[in-house]
Amino acid sequence: MAIELWHNPRCSKSRQALSLLQEAGAEVKVVEYLKTPPTQKRLKEVIAMLGVEPRAVMRVNEKRYRELELDEVSSPALIKAMAENPILIERPVAIKCSKAVIGRPPEDVESLL
Repeated sequence: MAIELWHNPRCSKSRQALSLLQEAGAEVKVVEYLKTPPTQKRLKEVIAMLGVEPRAVMRVNEKRYRELELDEVSSPALIKAMAENPILIERPVAIKCSKAVIGRPPEDVESLL
């Protein structure tokens, strides 16, 4: 089964995670999430796989986060904001079957091998 990688080619951590998976011989389905953002439904699924609250997968230091004033909003509002503003999604995210990990550090993606 392929590992789905939510990838930003401009991010060094994301590039490192992709390289680690490829070097291990894994089949990787690369999803450039800034070009093809996940739906709210998919975000909910992946957040559940991660076992965290939505804010834990957000780039809270991102300018857009501050512009949208997301500090005090509900989980559904955070998920909606990420779907509409994928720059807010922490990267990379690797998904295989019913497991997901955030590649921070990039070596964390190796747990899916």
